[in-house]
Amino acid sequence: MGTTVAVYDTKPYDRVSLTSVEGAESINWRFLDFRLGVDTAHAASGAQVVCVFVNDDADRAVLEGLSGLGVRLLALRCTGFNKVNLTAAQELGLSVTRVPNYSPYSVAEHTIALILALNRKLHRAFNRVRELNFSLTGLEGFDLHGKTAGIFGTGKIGRIVAEILKGFGMRVLAYDPYASTDWAAQHGVIYADRATLARESDVLSLHVPLTPETRHMVRRETLDRMKPGAILVNVSRGQLIDTSALIQALKSRRLGGVALDVYEEEEGVFFEDLSGEVLEDDVLARLLTFPNVLITAHQAFLTREALKDIARVTVENVRRLAAGQPFLEETLL
Repeated sequence: MGTTVAVYDTKPYDRVSLTSVEGAESINWRFLDFRLGVDTAHAASGAQVVCVFVNDDADRAVLEGLSGLGVRLLALRCTGFNKVNLTAAQELGLSVTRVPNYSPYSVAEHTIALILALNRKLHRAFNRVRELNFSLTGLEGFDLHGKTAGIFGTGKIGRIVAEILKGFGMRVLAYDPYASTDWAAQHGVIYADRATLARESDVLSLHVPLTPETRHMVRRETLDRMKPGAILVNVSRGQLIDTSALIQALKSRRLGGVALDVYEEEEGVFFEDLSGEVLEDDVLARLLTFPNVLITAHQAFLTREALKDIARVTVENVRRLAAGQPFLEETLL
């Protein structure tokens, strides 16, 4: 028969990518449109593997339910794992894997797209032209060339963003507790402390994982320190930014603009079509009223190459489970 995999929070592109890679034909796929949670864990009955995405809930109660159903592997088709209780998984003997490295260019290039679109107000210009308003008033941006970019986090994605911005002729500062000094020397990137990045950057971009230490790393003090007119970009995790403090900074007109691909309370909103409904999240609704805020719904990862990488790693770990082989070492949590 083959291994049965219950895939939660499935979107059309998940079905295509997961079933298209080599080895997928030997797997019994059970695609579920809803998220994993305590009320939906029972849908994994008969499955040996549960495959989840970034906003699925895998707390202790959920994992206990999955373990009781005979699930042996929780396979995350994403990098972040902050919603998984790893301690409970270990106690229950439930293996957990993720996809730590899918195309870093997907997220890095989306970061650049957000910076350019926000700075040159392309989102506003697009809407104007569709209404036959060809006025240029209020659409001024600034040259990136000669300005300073600050990169929080110099993992693969942060390094690529830094290199692209160097190509624009920007001075690039970086902060990371584990500095890549050889890379920085090669590309002319200067490591500095967090306060210096906030104070000197015209563009400040976040590329760090969500941990207890990084939660709300951008808060009122950080925003107060930022250069007037600076752009803030977050494509990593929504909770890196204190959204209430961000709104106050926007209301004070201190920030030049904010581009977000993630949001603190995105669960239940992002990835869904709510166009015919009332948005119940008042904070997100307030953010959407600012003309200098550009939001995309967690789509930075969404390229063909990244989806293929995610599917390939997921399928390989399912194959290894069935064969009694060790999981890909770098994916095991």
